[in-house]
Amino acid sequence: MRLGKVRGTVVSTCKEPSLMGVKFLLVQFVSEDGSLLPDYEVAADVVGAGPGEWVLVTRGSAARQHSGYEQRPVDAAIVAIVDTVSLDSGSLYDKRDDFS
Repeated sequence: MRLGKVRGTVVSTCKEPSLMGVKFLLVQFVSEDGSLLPDYEVAADVVGAGPGEWVLVTRGSAARQHSGYEQRPVDAAIVAIVDTVSLDSGSLYDKRDDFS
């Protein structure tokens, strides 16, 4: 899994029929020091995340482990909304302190 920050939504009216009703979000990955990386991923949101939230993104076959996604062509899924990230050196992220 990778840490990321939701940067926006992706809307597609013409898509593979099994993807109807799936919410897609644009996620920018976060480095180990908390800075935003230049890497982005479009991920299916299975937990109700929103713009600005830090999330955990799973990729590959693990993205289809969520109930109802087994037969969908999904390669990345948001599986958690992050509350805190702590390192040996201290707190890297705390949702309560993030207002961006």
